[in-house]
Amino acid sequence: MNEGKKPNRLIHEKSPYLLQHAFNPVDWYPWGPEAFQKARMEDKPIFLSVGYSTCYWCHVMEREVFEDPEIAKLMNEKLVSIKVDREERPDVDRVYMTAVQAMTGSGGWPMSVFLTPDLKPFYGATYIPPRAQYGRPGFVDVVNRISEIWKTDRSKVFESSQQITEYLKQAGGTGASATVTDSVLHLAYNRYAQGYDAVHGGFGGAPKFPRPVSLNFLLRYYSRTGREQALQMSLHTLREMANGGMYDHIGGGFHRYSVDGEWRVPHFEKMLYDQAQLVTSYLEAYQITKDERFAEIARDVLAYVLRNLTDKQGGFYSAEDAESALDPSKPEEKEEGTFYIWSKSEIDHLLGKDAELFNYYYGVQDAGNALNDPMNVFSGKNILYVAHPIEDVAVKFLKTPAEIKNLLKQSTQKLFFEREKRPRPHLDDKIITAWNGLMISAFAKAYQVLDDPAYLQAAQRANTFIISKLYDTKSKKLLRRYRDGEARFDGNLQDYTFLVMGLLDLYEASFEIQWLEHAIALTKKQIEIFWDPIDGGFFDTPGNDPSILVRMKEDYDGAEPTGNSIAAVNLLRLSQMTDNNDWRRMAEKTITAFGSRLKQIPDALSQMLVAVDWHLSTPKEIIVAGKKDSPDTKALLREVHSRFIPNKVLLLADGGDAQKKLTSYLSFIEGMIMLDEKATAYICENYACQLPTSDRSVVAKLLSK
Repeated sequence: MNEGKKPNRLIHEKSPYLLQHAFNPVDWYPWGPEAFQKARMEDKPIFLSVGYSTCYWCHVMEREVFEDPEIAKLMNEKLVSIKVDREERPDVDRVYMTAVQAMTGSGGWPMSVFLTPDLKPFYGATYIPPRAQYGRPGFVDVVNRISEIWKTDRSKVFESSQQITEYLKQAGGTGASATVTDSVLHLAYNRYAQGYDAVHGGFGGAPKFPRPVSLNFLLRYYSRTGREQALQMSLHTLREMANGGMYDHIGGGFHRYSVDGEWRVPHFEKMLYDQAQLVTSYLEAYQITKDERFAEIARDVLAYVLRNLTDKQGGFYSAEDAESALDPSKPEEKEEGTFYIWSKSEIDHLLGKDAELFNYYYGVQDAGNALNDPMNVFSGKNILYVAHPIEDVAVKFLKTPAEIKNLLKQSTQKLFFEREKRPRPHLDDKIITAWNGLMISAFAKAYQVLDDPAYLQAAQRANTFIISKLYDTKSKKLLRRYRDGEARFDGNLQDYTFLVMGLLDLYEASFEIQWLEHAIALTKKQIEIFWDPIDGGFFDTPGNDPSILVRMKEDYDGAEPTGNSIAAVNLLRLSQMTDNNDWRRMAEKTITAFGSRLKQIPDALSQMLVAVDWHLSTPKEIIVAGKKDSPDTKALLREVHSRFIPNKVLLLADGGDAQKKLTSYLSFIEGMIMLDEKATAYICENYACQLPTSDRSVVAKLLSK
C-alpha cells in the first residue's frame, strides 16, 4: 500500500495513529522542540492535527486532504504541520480542544488547530473538507487565508491568540469552590429523570452514548434513597443497550455509541475504556437484581477483552477500529461496520433450518434492517439486535425458552467462526496505563462477583505488566503509553488515579497486601505531582512540560471519568483503609473545589457525585478474620461480594504478615481474630463494630442494614 512512497518523520514514532500518517506527502512532525524551532526559524504558523487511530473522520480527512499531493505541497510551503495522538498526549489534546470549543462552539476529532510558533491557538476546527462544500470552507481556502493574514495582519493573529490563551487560563480552573450537600445528588437525579428516554433507555436523543458514569451515580442514588425510578432507569438502559445493535451479539463487547435513539445502529469502533466501565455497570446491576442476563453480558464482554484486546504479556490494548476491508486482497478499501454486518442470504446459508428462528430473534430482513445509514454502506445488510423477547420466540416456535437459548447459542457460534474468516478491523495495540487501570478494576470486580479465577488472573497479569513496563522504579512515577517495547510520556492524573482504583479493587479481590501498598505509594506520588495547594483538587498534567500552555482541571465526566472524580473516591477509600484523616480532608477539598460546578450542572460530574455520596455517608468497614483460601473465609466473602454495597472497604485479617502490615495503618485490626477457629466477620460503621460472627446468615443481616 505504501510501496514507492517516501516516509516522513512519523515513521520513527510508535503510535499506531502517527504511523498511519507516516507515508503521507505532508511533512509531518511529532509534537516536540524540533517542530517548534522550525516554526520559529521559518516564521510560519503551526498546523496541529489531533486524532486517534480508530477515529472514522480522521481516516476520511487523511484520504481526502493529507494524501492529496497538491494540498500536501501547500501545507509544506506555508505551514509547519504537527500530528498528535490524543490518546498518547491527552495533555495537548485537552488544551487545544478547549480552545476549539471556545472558538467554534463544538469539538471533536480530527481536531484541526492553527497556532503561532509559541504554540498559542488562533484558529480552530474539526474535520475540514479538502475544498469548499455545503457552505463550509475547504482546507485549501483555510490555509491560503491563514497564510495571507499571517503575512499581512500579524497583529490580528497575535491579538486573537492572546485572547484565547487568556480564556484557557481561566477555563483551566474549577470555578468557585463551594460546600456540597446532598442537594446536588437530588438535583442531579431530577435532571436525569427529565432527560430519560422511558421507551428505549438512555438519556436524551440521538446519538446515544453509554455514559456508565451516569449509571454509577443512579445506582448509588437508589442505594441511598430507595428511589425505585433511579434503579429502573439504570436497569432499563442496560437492558436496551445489550439488546441493541450497539452490542456485538456474536463476539461480545460494546461499540462506541449509537447513531440513532434506539441503540440499533452503532458507530462500530470498540474502546477498552467502554468495555471496562460497562462491565462494572452490568456487575452492579447483577448484584442488585440477581438477573443472570446482566452477568451473562459482563462475561461476554470480558471474554471479548481476553480474546481480542489482551497482549500476550498481560496488558490490555486500546481499541478496535470501526472500519475493515471488504476484500482481504484489497486491505486499503475499508468501510464502516463491514466486519460485523450480515446479509440475510449469508445467514440462511450458514444456519439452514435454524435461520428462521435466528432471523426472527435478531430482526434480520431481506432488505437489511439498518434504521439509519449515515455512510450509505448498510444497504441490504443487517445489524443484529434483539427484535423479540426469548419468551415470544419460544411461543412462536413451540419450544421452551431454554431450548431457544441453546439454539441461539449454537447459531451465534457458527456465525462467530464464519466472521473470523473476514479481515479484522485495525487493532490499536498501544497499552495505556489509565485504561488498563479501568480494566484491572473491572476484572477484579468480576472475580469478586462471579467467582471465576481467570478474571483474577487477568487483573493480576495486567497489573504486573503495568508495574514492570510503565512504572519507573527510580523516580517512582508512572508513564502513559507502552508499545513495541517502548514506554513513553509522563503519566497524567488519570493514569495515577485509574491505576490506584484498579489496585484497590485488586486488593479487595486477592488480599495481597502489596497491591494496597502500591496504591498508597502511587497516591503519595500523585499528591506530590498534581495536587493544587491553593485551590484544591488535582491538575490533570504534571506541570514539567513548557509546551503545555495551561495546567487544566477537567470538569466533565464523559466517556471517561475525570481524574479528580476518581481521585476523590480513591482518597476516601484509602483514608478508611489506613485511617489517614489528611487524605479524607484532601478528598473533601477536591469535592469542594468543584462545588460551584456541582451546584450548577451536577450531572456533568456524575462520577464526582459518587465521591459526594461516599463523603456524605457512613461507609462500612468489613474485616474478615481467616485464612485467605479456606472455605469458611470464602463463604463469608461471598456474602459480601454478592451484595451491592457501594460505600465500603473490605480487609482480610489473615493472622500473618499481611495483618501485621495492616495493623500499622489500622491499629484496631490487631485484635481481630478468628473465633473458635472459624472465619469471623467484623462489620464496623462510624467507629463502632457489631459483635463478631462466623454465622453467614447473621453476616447477611448485618450487611443488609
